[in-house]
Amino acid sequence: QVQLVESGGGLVQPGGSLRLSCAASGSIFSIVAMGWYRQAPGKQRELVAAITSGGSTNYADSVKGRCTISRENAKNTVDLQMDRVKPEDTAVYYCNAVVNSGRYPYIGNYWGQGTQVTVSS
Repeated sequence: QVQLVESGGGLVQPGGSLRLSCAASGSIFSIVAMGWYRQAPGKQRELVAAITSGGSTNYADSVKGRCTISRENAKNTVDLQMDRVKPEDTAVYYCNAVVNSGRYPYIGNYWGQGTQVTVSS
């Protein structure tokens, strides 16, 4: 099993910045990709940003230019820096990891418990 522990979030004023961090631990041989998703009330969970072990990144159009995802492979951590936040960024943010355990069935998809981000003045 793999555990993902998230930190950061909370209440942020519009135009401000936030940083989310996630650390993976457990049965990890290698991590294929890590990322952040979010789910606002009444909406489906959506990708915010993701990064592969090779450093390739993917961002949602709604956060491009405002978000930076970074990863430290040796520590199995991923961070999300979001600047110029907007009220529409309010959501529960979930860390995600696609992990190779090194044994059958090898690849697993794991989620953190989520951290609330509220953008409001």
